[in-house]
Amino acid sequence: MTIRYRCTACGNLTRFTVTTARRSRAFHHFTVGGELTIEEEEVLDETVESVACRWCGHGDKVEVADD
Repeated sequence: MTIRYRCTACGNLTRFTVTTARRSRAFHHFTVGGELTIEEEEVLDETVESVACRWCGHGDKVEVADD
């Protein structure tokens, strides 16, 4: 399920800065040259810490949009 946001200050529905805290488990594959590829990432926990409108800058006027 995708969460959509709406800024009640300016009406923005498309541009937001979302800060999250995420805990995940993943397979790290390093080449012999030292380059990393991350595979099979599983999100164990994710918390949205803040959402701010990119148009007007408000963070306290953003709400989850009911579609």
